[in-house]
Amino acid sequence: MHGYFPLALTVLSLLAFVKSVPLCNVAASNSKTYKVSQDVKGAGFFDAFDFEPIQDPTNGRVNYVDGATAKSKNLTFGAGDTFILRPDSSTVLRADGPGRDSVRLRSKQNYKEHVAVFDIRHMPQGCGTWPAVWEVDPFNWPFGGEFDILEGVNDEGPNAATLHTGPGCVMPANRGGQLGTQVLENCDATINSNIGCPVKFNTPQSYGPAFNQNGGGWYAVERSSNFLKVWFWARNDSSVPREVREGQGSVRPDTWGTPTAFFPDTNCNMDQHFAAHNIIINLTLCGDWAGSVFGLSGCPGNCVDLVNNNPAAFKEAYFDFAAMRVYRP
Repeated sequence: MHGYFPLALTVLSLLAFVKSVPLCNVAASNSKTYKVSQDVKGAGFFDAFDFEPIQDPTNGRVNYVDGATAKSKNLTFGAGDTFILRPDSSTVLRADGPGRDSVRLRSKQNYKEHVAVFDIRHMPQGCGTWPAVWEVDPFNWPFGGEFDILEGVNDEGPNAATLHTGPGCVMPANRGGQLGTQVLENCDATINSNIGCPVKFNTPQSYGPAFNQNGGGWYAVERSSNFLKVWFWARNDSSVPREVREGQGSVRPDTWGTPTAFFPDTNCNMDQHFAAHNIIINLTLCGDWAGSVFGLSGCPGNCVDLVNNNPAAFKEAYFDFAAMRVYRP
């Protein structure tokens, strides 16, 4: 849902009221083994990612800072198996000044066919928050594709995984092979207010306070020329694959069971619509989505006023990554 241009989004209400669709049949898999190419922990995030001190393309009330500023203000911290990313939570802002300091990271490497596993202990929570972990071609949006892995606003769970593309990428309606529920089929970002083709997750622990109270969990994705898939396992889920839980050197996603979200190439040429992607990790506040549904989410008052005047409201608005691992065939 991020994109690289301003959006007018109504997806939250759509996700909230979508009816469940019975799903069955695990999709055919390509039985590949992927080997680890990056095992990123702690301070290794500083080597694997660049800071993006850009104007927020989704019009959030944030000021994305550079790496030196983030480190000096303790907005990022990396050591051992802990990497923290958070906004400023101590400064009252001037209404006519810049937004709240926050961080947006972009991976130095880009990826086509790959598996990525994100071991996350805590994600940003609170009214006004809009955290995301996603993949995108930053130079040709939306025609190079966008793949949202973890994203939501204002503590409204569960998670939804979404594709955003140029015209011509449509998902099959009521398809099997996934645990989640399809919301819309057409992934075209130029229509439907750029809602894309979200799949709503079936587990409340996949987002927000419920995720954090449970100690987080694992998000995993597989991208091939034939499909994109997303899995989620909560921290205490007995079905999490051992190779994921232990961060092993090779993985076989075909042994992981039915994914939460499955985007096949039935009516979407993956190689045409998805270029090499960078991984983005960011936290914005208010903006085109979190701000527009602030009251509908049960948040009191005005989103921008909250960000400006209540820095302590964002003390829990942090990511805590245990690891990020990328595997290639």
